[in-house]
Amino acid sequence: MYPSVTLEALDAVLQKRFKEGFLSLKDLPHPSTFKDMDRATERIVRAIENREKITIIGDYDVDGVTSTTLMKLFFDEIDYPVEWIIPNRFRDGYGLSANIIPRIKGTDLAITVDNGISAVYAAQLCKEEGIELIITDHHMLAPEVPEAYAIIDQKQEACSFPYEEVCGAQIAWYLIASLKNALGLKINMMPYMELAAIAIIADVMPLWHINRAMVERGIKALSQSSRPAIKAFMEHIQKEELSSEDIAFSFAPILNAAGRMEDASHAVDFLTSTNIYDAKVRLERLIGFNTERKATEEDITRKALQKADWEDEVIIVAGEGWHEGVVGIVAARVARVCEKPSIILSRNEEGILKGSGRSYGECDLFGIVNGCREDLEKFGGHKAAIGLSLHETHFESFREKVQESYRQGNYVKEEIDPEIVGELHFSEISFALTEMMQKYEPYGHGNTRPKFISSDVEILQADTMGKEGEHLRFSFSQEGIIMPGVKFKTKEHFETGERVSITYTVNENRFRGNVTLQLMIDKIKRR
Repeated sequence: MYPSVTLEALDAVLQKRFKEGFLSLKDLPHPSTFKDMDRATERIVRAIENREKITIIGDYDVDGVTSTTLMKLFFDEIDYPVEWIIPNRFRDGYGLSANIIPRIKGTDLAITVDNGISAVYAAQLCKEEGIELIITDHHMLAPEVPEAYAIIDQKQEACSFPYEEVCGAQIAWYLIASLKNALGLKINMMPYMELAAIAIIADVMPLWHINRAMVERGIKALSQSSRPAIKAFMEHIQKEELSSEDIAFSFAPILNAAGRMEDASHAVDFLTSTNIYDAKVRLERLIGFNTERKATEEDITRKALQKADWEDEVIIVAGEGWHEGVVGIVAARVARVCEKPSIILSRNEEGILKGSGRSYGECDLFGIVNGCREDLEKFGGHKAAIGLSLHETHFESFREKVQESYRQGNYVKEEIDPEIVGELHFSEISFALTEMMQKYEPYGHGNTRPKFISSDVEILQADTMGKEGEHLRFSFSQEGIIMPGVKFKTKEHFETGERVSITYTVNENRFRGNVTLQLMIDKIKRR
C-alpha cells in the first residue's frame, strides 16, 4: 500500500514540498504590496502627530493575542499611549462587534488586528460615533465588506501581496515595518518577528514560502530572546532552544487557554511582562487555565463519545452547559477518534445550541453544513473548521440534513493516511535520516514532519509511564533490530510478543548529554 522509503527517496519527497525553494528574509515582499497599507500608514502617522486617541482591537486566539501584543509593544517603543481591547469570548463575542463599541467611545482611530473583515454593523456604529476605522485581517471576505478608512487583508482581489496564506500577526508585523519606515525610525524588527513566528505556527499557516522564512528566523530569535515571557516559558519547559513543535504543542495551548477559560487579556499581559518575576507569576496563571482546560476538555470528550452515534456520517452531539471555550478542541478529538467529521454543541438556558465542528480527511465540512443553513442562526468558518448556533428545536432536523448533505457529496473515506510518506524498515532508521530531515525544518502545517509505517513489528516491552500511567513506553523489534518508542495519552493495552504495524515519526531524544533515536508512535494496528 505504501512505497518503501530510503534516505534518498525521502529527501526527494521533502524537496517537492518547496516549489519556490527555501526563501529567506530578503525575499519578503515590500509592505506597500498590501492594498491600503500606505493609506493606513499615512493615517496612523497623522494620528500620532495630532496626538489622537488610538485603540487596538484584537481577538482571543493566539494570533489575535500576538497581533495585539505586537501593536502594543510598537507603540510602547515609540512612547505613544494607546488603548487595547481583546473581546471576551463569553461576554463580547468575536472581534469588532456592537458589544464593544460603548467601550471605545472617544476613540479617534480604531485599528483591528486579526479581525474586522466581517464587522459590517460594528463598522457602521464606529462611523456614527465619529471613530475612524482601519481593519487589518487575513480571513476570507464576505460579499459585503465593512466601511472603513483602510482595509489591509491579503485576500482582497485588488491586493498585490503575493502570498494568500498569512496570519493576522504577520500583517501586524508588516504594518509596524511600514510605520517604522514612514516615521524614519531605527527599530529592530527581529523581536517583533519572534512573536509573529508564534502566531504563524499557532494559526496553522502552511510552512512554505515567506512563512517558513519568518518562522525559521523567528524561532532562532526566540531561543536567544531577552523577552521575560519567553525566558520564563523556556525555563518552564527546561529547554535552551525552541522548536516549532514546542510552540505548537506547548506554548500555543498555554497562550490560548486564557481566552478559552476566562479572558485572553491575561495572555497579552504575560507576553508584555517587563521583568522575569511578573512573567513567571503570569505564566503560572496561564498554566492554571491550561490545566483547567485539559480537564474540562477530557471530561466533555468522554461524554461526547458516549453520546455519539457512530453510525452517522457526521458525528453531531449536544450537551447541557458544556464549556464553550473547549468545544472546538473536543470536536477535533472526537473527529480523530471516530475518524469522521464532528460537530460538538453546548446547550444554554435559553435553548440555544452553540458550538464548533472539525472536519476529517479531505471532507469539506463547511460545504456540507452550508446546505443546511435554514436550521441555523449563525454560521461561519472554512473547509476544515466551522462555528455555528441553532435553537434546540431544530437539532434533529439539522442532524438529519447534515447526514444527507454528506451522502450527496459522495465523500470517500480515506483508507490511506496522507501524512505517511512510506514504509520504513528499522534498518533505515539512523542519525543520517534525522540529520537529513533537519534540513527541511521547521515542520508544521503544509510541511508535516515525515510519518512512517513499519509492518510486522514485534512488541518486546510495553510499560506505562506518567503520573497516572497515561503514556506507554515500548521496545520494538523488526528482524532483530530493536527500537525504543513512546505513545502519549493512550488507554490501550498491549502484550509482549504481539506482532503489529506501527505509524510514527522519528525523534532525537536528548537526555543528560546523550542523544538517542526514538519512535514517537501515532497508531498501533494489530495484525
